Amino acid sequence: MKPLAERLRPTTLDEYIGQQHLVGQGAVLRQMIDSGHIASFILWGPPGVGKTTLAKIIAYQLDTAFYTLSAVSSGVKEVREVIELASKDRLFNKQSPILFIDEIHRFSKSQQDSLLSAVETGAITLIGATTENPSFEVIRPLLSRCQVYVLKSLEKADLTKLLERALTTDVVLKERQIELRETEALLRYSGGDARKLLGILDLVTSAQPDGKLVIDNATITERLQQNPVAYDKEGEMHYDIISAFIKSIRGSDPDAALYWLARMIEGGEDPKFIARRLVISAAEDIGLANPNALLLANAAFDAVAKIGWPEGRIPLAEATLYLATSPKSNSAYMAINSAIDLVRRTGNLPVPLPIRNAPTKLMADLGYHDGYKYPHDYPDNFTPQQYLPDEIQNEILWHPCSNAAENRSHERMNAFWPERKR
Repeated sequence: MKPLAERLRPTTLDEYIGQQHLVGQGAVLRQMIDSGHIASFILWGPPGVGKTTLAKIIAYQLDTAFYTLSAVSSGVKEVREVIELASKDRLFNKQSPILFIDEIHRFSKSQQDSLLSAVETGAITLIGATTENPSFEVIRPLLSRCQVYVLKSLEKADLTKLLERALTTDVVLKERQIELRETEALLRYSGGDARKLLGILDLVTSAQPDGKLVIDNATITERLQQNPVAYDKEGEMHYDIISAFIKSIRGSDPDAALYWLARMIEGGEDPKFIARRLVISAAEDIGLANPNALLLANAAFDAVAKIGWPEGRIPLAEATLYLATSPKSNSAYMAINSAIDLVRRTGNLPVPLPIRNAPTKLMADLGYHDGYKYPHDYPDNFTPQQYLPDEIQNEILWHPCSNAAENRSHERMNAFWPERKR
């Protein structure tokens, strides 16, 4: 017998649960389907939210041929064969055949390239599905020919509706004496994934095939034996959570930073990845406001590499709290970006002669190093002289942030370079 998720797979939009922003009355995909004509698009969203189901429903409602390709088992040859087959179908249908590619982000560049002509000419209508950000994983020419629609994790109301449908309409479960007394554990373990929700329900009901079955939180927890944390180290959630982690540090919220750190630890994230991001944050977000932050972040990285799990969580937590509670400055980050932008705008400007080395007599005769003033020969180890090229000699690239450490440096630089007050 088919798994419960397959038995309940909807065949019409009216049966489809969730994603009302796309398929509800008046929504963009609903309008396209009702018009009888759709353009190529990519469905981007987490696992189990209905990407494959939606593609099949569209093909069914448009009454057009439906082809699928697997990124794992299909090469360029298979792609071209399917396109050729679909092109023949195009002769007999108003709507182009639909080519559905699940996990399109796993397609290589050459595989994606082989789709371009067919998509552009309308030989096929491409529907791609991905859990990854298409802007990173899909080649630009193909992305420009496809609209991207974002699918969301199913909400509590959607999942509850799905549970009720399973218990009342499924050919197997509707004949059973099943009382759904509590749903919190079911919903929590599913993590907004409809397929996982139905898989858990299938597991629990299969474990007791006869007699009355009461489903409550204790039953679910007992059957699963663990709390499976939703975290895909290769997927979108990986980037979302590390983003939340870094932004919490940047926003000086130690509690939120610790929470997202714990999410990564429980999800099995590589501790070195976390440590690397702490080093980056220390340089980018704390910077000159507290230079010790970079030292501590580096120390945490070394400690994690030496001691591993589970003790590695402690130096990671220490570094996280130190960075989150430190004063913040992005002046170094902004300064190097400004400098790179200046270089790109002005090109390879010549180094002033006085600050060039003169290792040969010819170079000395040409004026290299001539007029250079050795700062340590002067009071405060400073004397004014030109270090920037002539064309940009008055450019100001570093703009200090307001904090105790940088305020002192700011005053010192303004005293040294009064013509370049920051």
